[in-house]
Amino acid sequence: MRALRCASILLTIAVPTVSAVAQPVGVDTMPPNIVLIVADDLGYGDLSSYGHRTLRTPALDRLASQGLRLTSFYAAPPLCSPSRAAMLTGRTPFRTGIESWIPPDADVQLGPKEVTLATLLARRGYQTWLSGKWHLNGGLDVTRHLQPGDHGFQRWFALHAWAIPHHRNPNNFFRDGRPVGEIKGFAAQIVADEAIGWLDARRRDAPFFLYLSFAEPHGTIASPDAFNAQYAAYTDGAPDPMPNENRPPANIAARGPGEYYANVSHLDHQVGRVLDRLDQIGLRESTMVIVTSDNGPVTRDWRQWWEVNLYGSAGYLRGRKGDLYEGGIRVPAIVRWPGHVAPGRASDEPLSGYDLLPTLAAIAGVALPRDRPIDGEDASAVLRGAPFSRARPLYWEFDDFNGFSFAVRDGRWKLMADRAFSRVRLFDLAADRYEVVDRAATERPVVERLLAELRRRHAEVVADPLRPRPVGR
Repeated sequence: MRALRCASILLTIAVPTVSAVAQPVGVDTMPPNIVLIVADDLGYGDLSSYGHRTLRTPALDRLASQGLRLTSFYAAPPLCSPSRAAMLTGRTPFRTGIESWIPPDADVQLGPKEVTLATLLARRGYQTWLSGKWHLNGGLDVTRHLQPGDHGFQRWFALHAWAIPHHRNPNNFFRDGRPVGEIKGFAAQIVADEAIGWLDARRRDAPFFLYLSFAEPHGTIASPDAFNAQYAAYTDGAPDPMPNENRPPANIAARGPGEYYANVSHLDHQVGRVLDRLDQIGLRESTMVIVTSDNGPVTRDWRQWWEVNLYGSAGYLRGRKGDLYEGGIRVPAIVRWPGHVAPGRASDEPLSGYDLLPTLAAIAGVALPRDRPIDGEDASAVLRGAPFSRARPLYWEFDDFNGFSFAVRDGRWKLMADRAFSRVRLFDLAADRYEVVDRAATERPVVERLLAELRRRHAEVVADPLRPRPVGR
């Protein structure tokens, strides 16, 4: 929004080995189709399958029963733009220069030196599509910035950051670089419609990568009447969507969680439409589906006017969107891949959004570029139910709302530190997942070991030769 501040294998620097020429895919070597579905601000506890007692999310719950439910999956930071940059590049977002959310017209972008998952898959012969939120530059009409088509998406239908004026009848979508104007309907339905159209019109001789990036349940929200009616008992008065403006609108009012619940259920319904279409055209068995969120939720702990009526659940975890506590970074994640991922399983293996690129590249048979550090790791073993040993701890760098700038998770231990590395908190997540007891005073060897890891990782980011500007504070 307007003022909203919406692990690692270090590869040897060398000449890139990834060819810029698309590689044809033969029938006998056809890799899986990949559908990556990313919700906006969906909380760890916002799905029935993750413990919500009121929200009804049958499509995503069914998907969880058909695949793998990850219970320690993390966003790379607790905010939208840097999290999405990490998912697409495999790199902690401070390396890419995207440190926070990107306001309209800001001179920040995912720059020309970055290589995205879409680019890698296109070189492998994939059809690559984006439908939904981009938010990796200052705007889809900013000509000085790279757009989705410059980052590997052969077709794209996108909005910059959030739906304007809200989710109903949005007017800020672009299709392949051209503004579309007002579209009747609701954002999630419109994004799903576009994706289904591409599935129907696809080439049959090549796999596809669909990045389905919803704007829900990011504020300000609007949902169809039928979904609002499901949760009328939780709403005080009639739903009245607030327009996205530079000032609080005249109709700002807290009306209870019913409108938020309706928005999540509508998102679930639209995901279900896409999944049903995959089934109808016979693509379930050949398609890997991943669903996750870009960061933790806005809870009833509102910090800005546009967060009113957002009642996301972090599943009783501490913190919310914008925090390095678990509630800000731990998110739901579900993977279905018939014949490769056993159905009905759950895994508590700690994974991060920046693991997606190396994991999916390995599954698709794509070599990673060797001219840059890649922070993510190939976690395909976790999907198969095989042992997985991370080479380096999970790492976060983000200036959060509580004065912390760094976090690291190594097994059961999670350390948080400020930018001076002087104020620290240590939690044993195996015994204290809600981060209640600070163990820093009693576990000094652990603190010193993890502080040294944080300093090393931060120094690597500062020295990254591809970083567009210095980290200095």
